[in-house]
Amino acid sequence: MPSSQTALGKSLILGVTGASGTTFARRMLQLLETDDRVGKIHLVISGSGLKVMRDELELDVSRSSDIASALAAQAVEKTEYLLDSDIGASIASGSYRVDGMVVIPCTTGCLAQVAHGISETLIERAADVCLKEGRKLVLAVRDAPFNQIHLKNMLRAQAAGAVIFPIIPSFYHRPKTIDDLVTQFCCRVLALLGLDQADQFRWQGLGAGGGEGSRQ
Repeated sequence: MPSSQTALGKSLILGVTGASGTTFARRMLQLLETDDRVGKIHLVISGSGLKVMRDELELDVSRSSDIASALAAQAVEKTEYLLDSDIGASIASGSYRVDGMVVIPCTTGCLAQVAHGISETLIERAADVCLKEGRKLVLAVRDAPFNQIHLKNMLRAQAAGAVIFPIIPSFYHRPKTIDDLVTQFCCRVLALLGLDQADQFRWQGLGAGGGEGSRQ
């Protein structure tokens, strides 16, 4: 018999840390909320992530009960908001089934903690659980330039099983707006989790008229 989590659809963790780029977290949450293949979203935001959200998205983060809907800019039905300090939460245990985790944006500090197996917060512990259980973990690192420590930590995390997916936008789909860039990036991340998106542009090769591609 399938578990209740499986019956409801994929169960995913969305971690948000204190790097610039919280608009990517917003779009990711919106896409997950509207995807019928997703049954549960565990949203965890670090303290610094909340501060960046407040500044970049002009959100009121004073009430925990309102944070998920504020980030999504719409009512949420599948999302459970968890405090980053709640190391006793369900997702802190490998016995609790999830299908994958995305940290977007991911600070180089969070990357370092994950790379070295240090779990002081719920985001870090959930990421560590995904690695030890062989589940998909995507770290959307947002910083530049990278120093040698950052690069070594990326290699270390990748060797442990994480996917390093820096927030680097693509342009072959001829974006007209910032939202086009953000959406395409988030769609590519979700494709790694087996959640191909209808809005995703797929490259088909160069034609006589330049870049050719298609929507899914």
